[in-house]
Amino acid sequence: MSGERKGSILQFATFQSSVDEGFWHGLCSLKLNKLKTDESPISITGFYTLCSNPHVSSHLNLLAESLPTEPSDESPTAATHGNRNKCSVPGTLYNTNTYEGYQSLDKKSLLKAEGKKIWDDIRSGKVEEDSSVLLRFLIISFADLKRFHFDYSVAFPALALDPPATLVDLKPASEWFTAEEAESVSVCCNEWRKSSLTADVPFFLVCISSNSQATVRPLKDFKACQHEDFKILFAFYDPYHGPNNPGWPLRNYLAFIYARWNITKVPFLCYRENRGFADMGSSLVGEAIIEPSQAWQDETHVPQVIGWEVNSKKKVSRHIDLSTSMDPTRMVISAADLNLKLMRWRQLPSLNLNMLSSTKCLLLGAGTLGCQVARMLMAWGVRKITLVDNGKVAMSNPLRQSLYTFDDSVKGDKKAIAAAESLRKIFPAVEAEGIVMAIPMPGHPVPSKDERGVLDDCTRLCELIESHDAVFLLTDTRESRWLPTLLCANANKLTVTAALGFDSFMVMRHGSGPLSATDESKTEPVGSLSADVEKMSLSHNDSKPRLGCYFCNDVVAPVDSTTNRTLDQQCTVTRPGLAPIASALAVELFVGILHHPLRTSAEAEFGNSLDSGSGEQPLGILPHQIRGALSQFSQMILVGHSSNSCTACCPTVVAEYRKRGLDFVLQAINHPTYLEDLTGLTELMKSANTFELDWDDATDNDDDFVEI
Repeated sequence: MSGERKGSILQFATFQSSVDEGFWHGLCSLKLNKLKTDESPISITGFYTLCSNPHVSSHLNLLAESLPTEPSDESPTAATHGNRNKCSVPGTLYNTNTYEGYQSLDKKSLLKAEGKKIWDDIRSGKVEEDSSVLLRFLIISFADLKRFHFDYSVAFPALALDPPATLVDLKPASEWFTAEEAESVSVCCNEWRKSSLTADVPFFLVCISSNSQATVRPLKDFKACQHEDFKILFAFYDPYHGPNNPGWPLRNYLAFIYARWNITKVPFLCYRENRGFADMGSSLVGEAIIEPSQAWQDETHVPQVIGWEVNSKKKVSRHIDLSTSMDPTRMVISAADLNLKLMRWRQLPSLNLNMLSSTKCLLLGAGTLGCQVARMLMAWGVRKITLVDNGKVAMSNPLRQSLYTFDDSVKGDKKAIAAAESLRKIFPAVEAEGIVMAIPMPGHPVPSKDERGVLDDCTRLCELIESHDAVFLLTDTRESRWLPTLLCANANKLTVTAALGFDSFMVMRHGSGPLSATDESKTEPVGSLSADVEKMSLSHNDSKPRLGCYFCNDVVAPVDSTTNRTLDQQCTVTRPGLAPIASALAVELFVGILHHPLRTSAEAEFGNSLDSGSGEQPLGILPHQIRGALSQFSQMILVGHSSNSCTACCPTVVAEYRKRGLDFVLQAINHPTYLEDLTGLTELMKSANTFELDWDDATDNDDDFVEI
């Protein structure tokens, strides 16, 4: 309708609801855990705010916090007060046990009952104390908990004026007020909205004195304002944005004004904002004439009630299918991914969540480090985790190894199996697998009768490494890391090692493999990530030295470190806070490698490097080794290049493995000096033993000394 037409019927813009998915999830939980088969009405809370965008109307929002924590609660515990963006509105929910029950509800009677509550609040004067009751709403629903389908209808009960109100005038507030009045009204409305006591009070009075100064007063001050001879406008937070109609809240407001104060000519202000401040250009001022029938004078009379919301097809009932989002597993996936997605908004726009979720991680060792690394990987969005361990959960494990419980230790469950099951309980969407297997180790000779089993373990370990994109070496002995290091170097896998001392730790990434993938005996990398790593390695500048592996700084081959050890040497004795620190750094290093364009071939970077190019990497520098000492609360970054005499990753060892396969591995296991002979370490040690130094015993010349 046009505001220029005088004496026309006053028409109101309909109010609209917006039901959040969290509301339905909360209703499911409430019904399952509290309501069960109880169909009694429930008091709920909706939230609305005034229009703050000239192109978009506000809605009545139903959120998870709209529901009570207990069905007997008079109102939800989360109902807020003083929030300018969330005016609390009381409502009633009828949820039926069956779809047939939902269809058979007497909608007319339910609507009339809610309208009578509004009428009683008007008659009793309650509206003057809590004006939000003029906006009461009603929702009826049926929740199919098996399929997560919901049928519902929403009503905004309105007392119908008979005959309808007449609109005398309607124009922007900036045209109705003088410039001085408009400025004063804006200032006092902004102050009203700033106060925690009044920000969410949707109905109020705007009083303008003869000197054009405005004040905002609560409804209960109406009589006082009359006596002070103010020009009074009945104002309300208008959710509608259009220039030609007032919003739905004015309906019951007019009924209240007439019934309470017998006013027939009502000047009203549809208060709206723009970007959080009063906007007299979009706010509307109008005048309505009310001339209800004589029946309104009868205290027993209840006006006719209207207000069922209709959809775009003019239907009252609505249907929503949330099966894809309401399934608990899907819900937990969305919740887990939320923080990572928020990180991409501003901090890490290049964060590749698809790459993280599809990367297959192999964790060798499911102890203190393995448990922590697995949980950190899940936090970063990794969804494919395999754990390998041969041990059982001991009584001492649950306190330090976060994936195990007391029950696991009582039953003596295998660590790998229990850890994988725990991961799935924590996050059902993770693809976690536990493999019980011992890792063959040099220095631990194998009797001939056991050779077949050990070779089978070697084959299985090789297959596991080939089928995964990244490998974490988290075992508690040096020799148990040798075969995985060799296999990772051969397959050119992204490899991260973490190791603990009593109060020190070391975290490092292994460099790329030493040999070209064109060798016929080299198995093709599995998966796109492995293929990318291989491509990066081959395209990297061969003139630059490779980064070393865990064994590159050793001058002896790994040997048996478990035999003839005391109790404190048999257990991994470390300060409890050490493993979480090392595990977190190991996973952060892994994520950094994934997001570096050169992957495993990336050069070592330092925190103070000016030419590292780390400024281009969103996650910062990519070091080679991180060594820390908890006793000093210190941490340092080191780099170690590959050694041509390394017993695990040098070209000689990898080439011999490719040539002889498992026979080579078996010889390395059974003959402690074989690796040293093969790599030249034996000759190196002989040369070192025969090397003589000519010591100068003179000490009388101070110039021979340099202060360091």
